[in-house]
Amino acid sequence: MSRLEGKVLVAQGGGPTAVINQSLIGAVLESRKYPQVTHVYGAIHGVSGIKKEDFYDLTEATTHNLEAVAGTPSSGLMSTRDKPSLEYCQEMFTVMKAHNIRYFFYIGGNDSADTCRIVNEEAAKSGYELRVIHVPKTIDNDLRVTDHCPGFGSAAKYVAQAFAGVNLDNRALPGVYIGVVMGRHAGFLTASSILARKYPDDGPHLIYLPERPVTKEQFLADVKAAYEKHGRCIVAASEGIVDPSGKAIIEQFTGGERDSHGNVRLSGTGALGDLLSGWVTQELKIKRVRADTLGYIQRSFLGCVSEVDQFEAREVGEKAAQYAIWHNQDGSVAMRRIGDYAIEYFLTPLETVARHSRVMPDEYINAEGNGVTSTFVDYVRPLTGPMPRYERIHAPRAPKILNK
Repeated sequence: MSRLEGKVLVAQGGGPTAVINQSLIGAVLESRKYPQVTHVYGAIHGVSGIKKEDFYDLTEATTHNLEAVAGTPSSGLMSTRDKPSLEYCQEMFTVMKAHNIRYFFYIGGNDSADTCRIVNEEAAKSGYELRVIHVPKTIDNDLRVTDHCPGFGSAAKYVAQAFAGVNLDNRALPGVYIGVVMGRHAGFLTASSILARKYPDDGPHLIYLPERPVTKEQFLADVKAAYEKHGRCIVAASEGIVDPSGKAIIEQFTGGERDSHGNVRLSGTGALGDLLSGWVTQELKIKRVRADTLGYIQRSFLGCVSEVDQFEAREVGEKAAQYAIWHNQDGSVAMRRIGDYAIEYFLTPLETVARHSRVMPDEYINAEGNGVTSTFVDYVRPLTGPMPRYERIHAPRAPKILNK
């Protein structure tokens, strides 16, 4: 296969993360090293920007500027929720040919991998040499093949620290607290709420994931038991939790409203938290009940970033450029865990990642379906890094005089 001379095109798709720009800048700076690369373009607003020929010429961006962007959360090129069809991808491919794009890197989840697959197939059909690499990212951690996904570690760190703070608050003023965390089908992010627990009675005391159905009766029984044991109860619940029929519990509140892709709308309101807190208030008669939906704040929180996540996000971008430009390969960059703890990178075929997603393995979830195991903690802790320290007062109670 001859060396391809032409332009690099990089795009970002789907939900932003705290480290997605590390992957972008890794790909850009690595690409600029190769003499066969004439320009490096960045598509503004992902695939929609490709259709519109709306590009930044990143060849002319200074290294200082790019490095500053790398350390900035959210998508520097902006993003899109467009889910391209075959016709959509054909239009993108027409634009790529017109601009002599020979290397296409798309940073995103499984839908982005599928877009890469379609574009790659269109190039092969027409005999146009185009190297296509999918660069993994998602806070849901639900991509197949790879050990974990860049972006997840930082979001997990934020969630863990948020629940640690809630735990301290809830211990001072006891009650029931319910925090709703992102996760349609996979509960990795919600499960990470456990990471900063220090004492046996620390919350979250209950964790509900999409992988395990839950009934209203079970939920209330669990809350009641935890409240009686600790005098308080903290619940972490994935937005995608389902009942035994597989129906999203939030549909009991919203009536099954759908988004533009036909999925049940899980976010945008505090509906699930309101439903669950309503159950507790009405059925258990507990007066102090609070529910929050963490929402977008989980994805790109400034100042709460995993160092490991940053490094790995940069490296998957660099590896994408190396696989495509140096090795003339197509595929999706993936990570394999070795030792305790190290990562090696490899390239997996696009079709192994495209469209489909993974969920949490059984060994990560407790038998009751309301918590996680130490195996999960061992899996996720290296991805987030150390948690902030907190402490309790250790001192004896003074003797009472009037209220003996």
